[in-house]
Amino acid sequence: MKLLKYNKIAGLFLLIITMVSCASDEQPGESQLDFTQPTKTALDNWITTNYLTPYNINVQYKWNQNTVDNNRYLFPPLIEKVQPALEIVQKIWLESYKTIGGPDFVKKIAPREFVLVGGVNLNTVGTKTLGLAEGGQRVTLFETDYVDKKDRDNIKQFLHTIQHEYIHILNQNKPFDEKSWAAITPSGYTASWHLYTDEESREIGFITNYSRSNINEDFAEMASMMLINSKTEYAAILASISNPTAVSQIKAKEALVVKYFKDAYNMDFYALRDEAEKNTNAVINN
Repeated sequence: MKLLKYNKIAGLFLLIITMVSCASDEQPGESQLDFTQPTKTALDNWITTNYLTPYNINVQYKWNQNTVDNNRYLFPPLIEKVQPALEIVQKIWLESYKTIGGPDFVKKIAPREFVLVGGVNLNTVGTKTLGLAEGGQRVTLFETDYVDKKDRDNIKQFLHTIQHEYIHILNQNKPFDEKSWAAITPSGYTASWHLYTDEESREIGFITNYSRSNINEDFAEMASMMLINSKTEYAAILASISNPTAVSQIKAKEALVVKYFKDAYNMDFYALRDEAEKNTNAVINN
């Protein structure tokens, strides 16, 4: 009887040892994950100083396949092109809104991340996408590699993207008067906008051909075209339109843009335009 009891105790002891041994064998060894923080470059420090700290805007320029459309032929920007492109955005967009809207304006209403892509984002219909705004939180800027700080038209095209996309973000925070806007040009909107030129579209009351895609894009195009062009350049666009009705329609849209900025954000839109023009000249002449 004692022997049987002893054998049971010994067996239980061996079982415990086996379980402990197995548990020890199953414990993970050294972690294969790399928790080392990457060394910040001079560019990273510049982005922190000029974007992340003052505006809480992160800039992603290193390749991340999760932030782009993998069905497109896209690639990261050249490192030497990143800061010049960001300096343009900083001077003409950020500083203009900061001066006219107040130091905290962009801090409160802004995309929280810029994604920079080096090349062209071509669409199947032959058009190209210059930028994307995703949920008001992320703006993707394409063609970063082709930015030229000494070329006014090049700068205007690049800034057109951020000015246009930021208008969408402002509209998401405070909607514009869609009913009044739709009444100005009730017809002319089309999914085939890319088949028409800017000149043809202006003759029926749209500032660009892309304005014809829908009223939201029409508003963003109207505002952004006024912001990337000087007062003189904008007047020249209107003077090039032969149809007086179309000119009146575009001016009516202009008035709604100005009213929206005043009513929604207590901002003088014409002062914003002039500030953007001053800062554009500063970039080109620097």
